[in-house]
Amino acid sequence: MSNVEKNMRHPNAEKPADGTNLEKKTRQKLRASGLRGQRVVSQFAGAIMRAVLMGMLVLTPYILVPNVSMDTAQIVLILAVSAAILTFFEYWAAFPTIVEFRYAPPFNRIRFATLFTIVFLLSLVARGETYPTTATELVTALGTLIGQVIDFPYSPVRLAVLMLPENTPWSEVVALRTAAGMAYLISMLSLVIFLIALRRSDWPKQDGNFNVWVNLPTFDPTYGGGVVEKLERDARFNVTLGFLLPFLIPAIVKLGSLVFGSISLTNNQTMIWTMSAWAFLPASLLMRGIGLQRIATMISEERQRRNLGLEKGIQTA
Repeated sequence: MSNVEKNMRHPNAEKPADGTNLEKKTRQKLRASGLRGQRVVSQFAGAIMRAVLMGMLVLTPYILVPNVSMDTAQIVLILAVSAAILTFFEYWAAFPTIVEFRYAPPFNRIRFATLFTIVFLLSLVARGETYPTTATELVTALGTLIGQVIDFPYSPVRLAVLMLPENTPWSEVVALRTAAGMAYLISMLSLVIFLIALRRSDWPKQDGNFNVWVNLPTFDPTYGGGVVEKLERDARFNVTLGFLLPFLIPAIVKLGSLVFGSISLTNNQTMIWTMSAWAFLPASLLMRGIGLQRIATMISEERQRRNLGLEKGIQTA
């Protein structure tokens, strides 16, 4: 009788267990779908925020600097909308297509902050020429002092000043020297901040993982040797070009002026973006070269640890 009761109760006893397992699976699925939904919302919000910031970066000189022509305003608005749209779709996509180190902060954050700071401060200096305020006068005085300190023979600032024609008014020379000195100092400070961030964290794998192919979408390991060798070669090229670019750009502009005529930086919009690019591009290349070298070292060390583990396993066997 006990066996019969046991056999009769057995199926009924399993039902609660099956029901419990089904409930657990349902909860797990709901939790996973909830996490996916949170990730989608977070990624969408991040893409929107970055798009707005990129649009504000392009619009900053237009907003702060007065007396902008209608044609310039239309071009700036088109560029701002285009930059915002490209940024949104780049960060909304599951995998990046152009932006490097997307999942390795604070690389891109430092670069954006550097460019935005340069553009914002140079726009304040240009605004102070027409509508002087305490803030614009303070920034202009600080930039003038920095320009005078950095303006020594064969310095990048001196070479930037030499881009101007010989008959340029002294006021324009001082304005360019102020902009060049401030922009170059900010770019160098951003490089120092990036190096400090590398020293204080296990960049680029703060969370223990780093996907080379996702964070370097334009990197092609099949061309030019192995992964480590190509990373090291690209790193050396970026560091060398970043170091030489502040000296090469004025020389190229000076040579081009012999063929196409003298450069004119009397327009504030032109001066702001020219000096921003002149200072930002070298710093960005230096940071990229340092980052690539860091990744190459990380991959090389990981391979050495794996080979050492295999050798120990063979010796134990």
